[in-house]
Amino acid sequence: GLLLATAGCALDDGGSPRIACTAGAESWSRTELYFGLSRGDGPAIGETEFLGFVDREITPRFPDGLTVLSASGQWRAADGMIVKEGARLLVLLHSGTRDADREIDEIRDAYKAQFDQHSVLRVDDASCVSF
Repeated sequence: GLLLATAGCALDDGGSPRIACTAGAESWSRTELYFGLSRGDGPAIGETEFLGFVDREITPRFPDGLTVLSASGQWRAADGMIVKEGARLLVLLHSGTRDADREIDEIRDAYKAQFDQHSVLRVDDASCVSF
């Protein structure tokens, strides 16, 4: 399921969030994925490794465009300690179809498997978009 954080959202027949937009804008689905760069054992995931992942796993699924931002994140571990790490934030604007939803989850699964990560945070919302 998708998390709907925008007031006035509704799901269309494909399950994607939609909102009413002003003239000249369209309702698109927006997904953010948060990728941690620390590993439990070994060095942090480097820029070359991450960009290789983007080229292999993300671009083929979303060739029309994407944005990757550098970030710093933190989270609370099971032992209560605060863990700080570098991160990458991926922003995708997409159709919101079930195929897009599946491809996004495939990206998350690939990252977790390739880089031995416990999770990749996913946030979904509806956005008004114009070009």
